[in-house]
Amino acid sequence: MGFGALLCGAKLLDYQVFNADEYRQQADYRRLSHQTLFAKRGTVYDRNGNVLASSVECQNVYVNPQLIESKRKAVNALVDILGVDAAEVRDILDRDTTFAYVKRQVDQEDADLLAEKDIAGIEFEPTIKRVYPYGSMASQVLGVVNVDNEGISGLEGYYNDDLMGENGSIVRERARDGSYIAGGAYEKVPAQDGTDMVLTIDANIQRAAEDAMKEAVTSSGANYGSAVVCDPTTGEILAACSYPTYDQSNLAEARTEDMNLRVVTDAYEPGSVFKALVCGMAIDMDKVTPDTEFLVPASVEVGSDHVYDVDKRDYTMTMSVREIMRRSSNTGMVLVGRKVGEDNFAKYLKKYGLGTKSGIDFPGESTGIIRDRSEYDGSSLGSMSFGQGIAVSPIELLRAMTGIANKGVMVTPHFLKSKKGEEIDWASKEKRAISEEAAEQVVSMMETVVAEGTGAGAQIEGYNIAGKTGTAERAGEGGGYQENNNMASFLGFVSPKHPKAMVYITLDGTAYTSSVATPPFKTIMQATIDALGIKAGE
Repeated sequence: MGFGALLCGAKLLDYQVFNADEYRQQADYRRLSHQTLFAKRGTVYDRNGNVLASSVECQNVYVNPQLIESKRKAVNALVDILGVDAAEVRDILDRDTTFAYVKRQVDQEDADLLAEKDIAGIEFEPTIKRVYPYGSMASQVLGVVNVDNEGISGLEGYYNDDLMGENGSIVRERARDGSYIAGGAYEKVPAQDGTDMVLTIDANIQRAAEDAMKEAVTSSGANYGSAVVCDPTTGEILAACSYPTYDQSNLAEARTEDMNLRVVTDAYEPGSVFKALVCGMAIDMDKVTPDTEFLVPASVEVGSDHVYDVDKRDYTMTMSVREIMRRSSNTGMVLVGRKVGEDNFAKYLKKYGLGTKSGIDFPGESTGIIRDRSEYDGSSLGSMSFGQGIAVSPIELLRAMTGIANKGVMVTPHFLKSKKGEEIDWASKEKRAISEEAAEQVVSMMETVVAEGTGAGAQIEGYNIAGKTGTAERAGEGGGYQENNNMASFLGFVSPKHPKAMVYITLDGTAYTSSVATPPFKTIMQATIDALGIKAGE
């Protein structure tokens, strides 16, 4: 009897004195319901004020099986209105719990219909859902938001801290069966909504780009295709896409690889587009001018291989550097590369920012494969001179090419234009790659490429276009290059004297050469000209 009293006394001391706070917290947890009030994510606009992404109020539907009076009635209502599986709902209602989600992010209209049934045990939790007024357009750029209102990819992920805001909460007192106690404890902390943002994207150009790349991939038989449009004087990205793409509202059928914005995440051998950068090196070093002539043989030895031109000629020709560019001569460019030399070639790759991140405000950027100078072998200089033996992401190459279009100064490609009503300053990240004089000479040769060379298919009546074609054979897994498996590309910009817009097209895994990249370029550039109001002859 004495021992029992002693034990009871010890327990009383434990509850009331020694661990009173801990037991009080446990009791509070059991009787208090903690509910999250999700903040509205910031609205995302395009440069013209069109809403690309916004948040709407909706409801999470959950059940308290302890309060369900008629399982049949509850199941029928949930299945009819929410479209959920009947067997799964029955399983939920059989659980020994006071809380279980049935479906999250239910449209408010459906939640209201369900609420009208007034079925005890079916409860609602206010939440937020992301909606995209333009459907799947720009889905790779915008990215995905999960059911917890968190951005997990694309710009939704990159700028999540700004867009998400700060969630609030509601704390309410409940009885043992999970029902709320009328007049019980209640505390509400309001949510703080996220920051609105304006992107550099133009919805009209974006739509045109996506439609054009779908057509280009289909007609060329390519595995993938990508396009990016930017202002080469500021770095503002007006459109960016890859095809195939995906629909954010149907993630169950989305392929992971289609969610990637390949202009940022993938790296390729750039092919002959790279020749413009090599010419920029040689001219900047005063090694050549557009008029410098070379005796260009039918083939040139590069390491243990022989390089030929696409025309397969079997005789030597005298070519100026302008003619080498116009014809996109591989053999001629090897000779130009030798004028640059291995040491200087490696230095200029760094000046162009290749092998380092471009600074774009987007996750998952690939930096490609750029050999260190110490890793060069007998074929390195020659193969890189015409855009092989090197791998870069399209966004890296785009940034380097702004250093040609923008009088030698590279700008940083970016998506964010303003937030909280204030313009974002990206100018501090500008970097000179080559001299203004060298850049202007390269631009002049790129005009020749479109006017009368391999890029003639990119001509737009009334407009002056500077550009460069590219065809890179895709490397095989066992070494060497595969036949009929090319990376066809074209990069060009309008109004070379005062550039307004640059478009870069890549088609990966096609049997065709760069000629298949000029039709989508023309379509997208024409849409850009129309959207920006660029006048003929500018």
